[in-house]
Amino acid sequence: MLRSVDLPEYASDLWEPFRHLAWKGGRGAAKSRTVASGLVLLASQSHERILCGREVQRSIKDSVKRLLDDEIRRLGLETVFESTETEIRGPNDSLFLFSGVKGNANGIKSTEGITIFWGEEAQTFSQASIDTVVPTIRAPGSRLIWTWNPDLPTDPIDRMFCGEDGPPPRSIVRHVNYDANPWFPEELRAEMEYMRGRDYDKYLHVWEGQYRQNSEARVFKNWKVNADLAAPAGAVFRQGADFGFSIDPSCLVRCWIDGHKLYVDHEAWGLGVEIDKLPELFLSVPDSEKWWTTADTSRPETISYLRRHGFPNIRAAVKGARSVEEGVEFLKAFDIEVHPRCEHLIQELTHYSYKTDPLTGDVLPVLEDKDNHLIDALRYACEGARRAQAGVKTIKLAMPSTASAFAKR
Repeated sequence: MLRSVDLPEYASDLWEPFRHLAWKGGRGAAKSRTVASGLVLLASQSHERILCGREVQRSIKDSVKRLLDDEIRRLGLETVFESTETEIRGPNDSLFLFSGVKGNANGIKSTEGITIFWGEEAQTFSQASIDTVVPTIRAPGSRLIWTWNPDLPTDPIDRMFCGEDGPPPRSIVRHVNYDANPWFPEELRAEMEYMRGRDYDKYLHVWEGQYRQNSEARVFKNWKVNADLAAPAGAVFRQGADFGFSIDPSCLVRCWIDGHKLYVDHEAWGLGVEIDKLPELFLSVPDSEKWWTTADTSRPETISYLRRHGFPNIRAAVKGARSVEEGVEFLKAFDIEVHPRCEHLIQELTHYSYKTDPLTGDVLPVLEDKDNHLIDALRYACEGARRAQAGVKTIKLAMPSTASAFAKR
């Protein structure tokens, strides 16, 4: 007898009309189990001939058969399904078959009457395999289900559903992660939180389903997210600001240095911020008006405005030959910890990279000039410390008292 069935909310896609159903995302979303449950239910209600395929299947142990058997037991349907060593038969003359696709084009093409194809671990499918499967599943009303954890945007399955041309007609494409699974186990949550704190890039790939980064091209590998980060009493804050307007953000970041560690606990970030709104944006960082702020020197009129409107301790960065490269190398010498509220800086630290040779893929000693606005601000914030360490004299502005600064606002 069929027991009560609990499925994630996104499982309703399985009962919608579609030609392609594409579920991609990180670990812990229960994508495979949800498909298995849905297919068992569909096969128990109507005639379905289901081919469960992988790119490579050396034996039945490589297939999803064990998962389907488990779901049949969980749903209390052992008496209506018959599971043999290589297939599963059910009511309504339903049938589950299992096959590898790579090197088996003739076998796939000769499998008649398939109503549903399930491509598990679809990120491993070659374009040739996809081109074999799609036209083969051609029975009236037939459907294809694809589940995968994304690897690279150039993978054929990602180009098919997430490329510039958009997905095929009558496709449902959904990105599902652990937060879509109401039964996400605490054991996995602990593992996820550990990885988020230790290796944020890997966390984004494994748990958030983001594409794998070229780790050799990444500039910053010396950082982690720390949700418990709190400024100690007596911390000397350093602030940096970068200015944008339309497509580039204006931003401010706050940090402090303790030995070989650099801590970042606040950021302000906004697109299209008019100059008269910058003070309000920057004041979202606690006490930002009280501390020295080093800012993008290319906008002296903005620095002058801020100095006259509540930020008397703002000064221009000292730019020069290789100042960007030297500033980045200085940041790379620290162990950096970032509070999770600094979400834009986290994104930049994740994606900021060196250029690569378009022909060979070799990493070049040239920094990409993108994904770096808060990183520029962080360079500016640490500029005084870098120049002091290098024995370079700095020019200081007269720092008015807090009271007189407030009086001029």
